[in-house]
Amino acid sequence: MFDSFRAGAGEVLKRPDYLEDFGRFHDGDIRLLAKVERGQTFKEQGSPSWEAFARGDWPGALRLIEAERDSVAAYFEDAARRDLVFRRLRIVEFPITPYLQWEMHSFRLRSQLGEEIRVLDAREIAEWERDVPFPEIVVLGNAVMYAVIYDEELKGAGARRFTDPGEIATTLAEFASLYRAGEDFSDFFEREIAPLGPPAVL
Repeated sequence: MFDSFRAGAGEVLKRPDYLEDFGRFHDGDIRLLAKVERGQTFKEQGSPSWEAFARGDWPGALRLIEAERDSVAAYFEDAARRDLVFRRLRIVEFPITPYLQWEMHSFRLRSQLGEEIRVLDAREIAEWERDVPFPEIVVLGNAVMYAVIYDEELKGAGARRFTDPGEIATTLAEFASLYRAGEDFSDFFEREIAPLGPPAVL
C-alpha cells in the first residue's frame, strides 16, 4: 500500500517550490484533489486559529475557524464551478490528540461547505504500517502527487514529487479503497469529537 512513496523516492522540493508547483497544478485542469493525512500532531504555519489553540485559547480558536467561513465557502464554490472534487481521508489514533481535536473542528467547517471527508481508525491499516507509517499524501488529478515533508518541529518543509502516470493511478486506486472503508466525517465528529471538553495544550 502506497509503495511508490517508500525509501525516500521522488523529487525533493523545498516548501516554496512545493507550494508553487502545487498551485500551478491545482489551478489547472484537474477534477480531483485527494489527501491522506496520517500524523496526529503538526504545527500549522500561518493559521491564526491554530496559534490561538497553541496558546490555550480554545474559544478564540473556534471563533477564528468560524471567521474563515466566507473564504472557505468561496474556495469550494470555485471548485464546484470547475468540477473539482476535494476528498480527504483522515487517519486517527486514540486517544484523540489535542491537535487532532482542533483540526476536526476546522474540518467540520470544510465538510459543511463542500469538502468530502472520511475518517479511518489507524488500527485498520496496521498491516501496511509494520515498517513505517503512511506518508502524508496529496494527489492532484492524474498529473502529480506529493509526499509532504515535515521538519523536526513538525512544520511543513516541502514535499517529494511524483509524476509517473502508473504510480499515480496505483495511488489513486489505493486511496479510493481506503476512502470507501472510512467513516463519514459527520458521524465520527458527533460521536468522538463533539463531546470532548477543551483540549489540554502540552
